[in-house]
Amino acid sequence: ERELKAAADSVLSEVRKKQADTKRMVDILRGLEKLRKLRKEAAARKGVCPPPSADEAFENQVESLKTLLKNRTELYEAEERALRVMLEGEQEEERKREMEKKRKKEMEKLLQQKLEIDSKLFGDPDEFPLAHLLQPFREYYLQAEHSVAALIRIRHEWDQFLVPADHPEGSSIPPGWVLPSLPTNDTWATAVR
Repeated sequence: ERELKAAADSVLSEVRKKQADTKRMVDILRGLEKLRKLRKEAAARKGVCPPPSADEAFENQVESLKTLLKNRTELYEAEERALRVMLEGEQEEERKREMEKKRKKEMEKLLQQKLEIDSKLFGDPDEFPLAHLLQPFREYYLQAEHSVAALIRIRHEWDQFLVPADHPEGSSIPPGWVLPSLPTNDTWATAVR
């Protein structure tokens, strides 16, 4: 992909160089037309008139060069558009990859937070090697993540204890775990540990 992008960039720079060369040629052609006109006027003031066939040959040559330069300009513009589309496609794919990386990083962060919360609620699995004893409790608390019927049953049980919105002691059900606050005194701290 990098090689393809580098190749496209180099081709795009070549196309831009060709466009600049074509523009310079158009400017030179205009300069030649102005120079011809000025010299023709200067010769007319001196009384020298070139034959009409010379004017016609010059005009035909200038028109053929203008047509050639116009065709080249259109060709280079088409090449540039095609390369830009290709580069934009590559950039879009790069943005998608970046978004995917960002999403994965956020998911890892959320998983890490979940592990921290689980360790606060259920204890650190490294400190408590008998984690299989807590497995039924984990299954109970996580059953709603695996079954819609369990989610509906648990939600129904929670909803039984809801109070009206205007009740002074009413509050909403928290969306996640309610983490214990830190101990406020030494006696409580010894009980928690």
